[in-house]
Amino acid sequence: MHDGSSDAGSEIPAPGAPGSSGAPGTPAAPAAGPAGPVPPGTGAHPVPAPAGAGAGGEGLDDADVPEEPKPRKPRSFWKELPILIGIALVLALLIKSFLVQAFSIPSDSMQNTLQEGDRVLVDKLTPWFGSKPERGEVVVFKDPDNWLAGEPTATPNPVQRVLGWIGLMPSADEKDLIKRVIGVAGDTVECNGTGPLKVNGKALDESSYVYAGNTPCSQDDQGGQFKVTVPKGKIWVMGDHRQNSLDSRYHQSDKNGGFVPVDNVVGRAIVIAWPPTRWNTLPIPNDFDQNLSAAAAPGALALVGTVPLALWRRRRYTVRAVAVDPRVPGRGTDR
Repeated sequence: MHDGSSDAGSEIPAPGAPGSSGAPGTPAAPAAGPAGPVPPGTGAHPVPAPAGAGAGGEGLDDADVPEEPKPRKPRSFWKELPILIGIALVLALLIKSFLVQAFSIPSDSMQNTLQEGDRVLVDKLTPWFGSKPERGEVVVFKDPDNWLAGEPTATPNPVQRVLGWIGLMPSADEKDLIKRVIGVAGDTVECNGTGPLKVNGKALDESSYVYAGNTPCSQDDQGGQFKVTVPKGKIWVMGDHRQNSLDSRYHQSDKNGGFVPVDNVVGRAIVIAWPPTRWNTLPIPNDFDQNLSAAAAPGALALVGTVPLALWRRRRYTVRAVAVDPRVPGRGTDR
């Protein structure tokens, strides 16, 4: 007969009693999961076993292991080629615009320094930093006032046009000339008879670059005899083949008086690059290394000489005035 009491093994411990799951209000420990039971009273939560782990806690299946990144397959050469060509074109345009440009010599006006058909490289960088043409330099400049009127012009094919546009070949469309700088701003350049050519009254020995058999000056009435003073911002240019060069001498009736504006100068020719047998630099001849600067005017010399005298007289007058002026502190009076 049952007396209403439970069996000892089925008794539920009272809260707080030994063997209970914890203090009142403490949630009971979760049931044992796949990872195994949690010891009573530890408060730890079961950690679910990774998917695919076996009962014995084996590792991940091969299908779940992350694969190493595969090396990127390089582009084919033919896909890279257009990019390389584009970069080369951009660099060529930058070099042509700001550094160096090739020009072809179309005539014999600069013989024997330059021959028809030579290709020269022109420095275009230094003018960006304020460099101005100097005496003796061979420079390329844009036509100042229709100097090339009547001259034959080449008709390039499409390939030559493209190569000329990007600077890999001389452009046939540009109206450029090449001559030697003889005078710069302030210089007086003159020729009488057959020479010699004079700059600021000093004769030049041009035997190292003037064409053999030519005289420095031409005895003609259309420009062979002249005396000019180069204005500010201009240069006076002449070809080395003096009897075969329509240079500043023969354009004195144009709007610039035969002078070339410095702003028209593209750059200085620094080297003959083609053909290989003609490779050479284009230095300034030694004759231009001498002091060719214009002599100071007599009026300027007189002014310089009178300045010390004027200062001395002014100082003497001031000292004398201080000595006799009674209003100067520390001086006595005649009273």
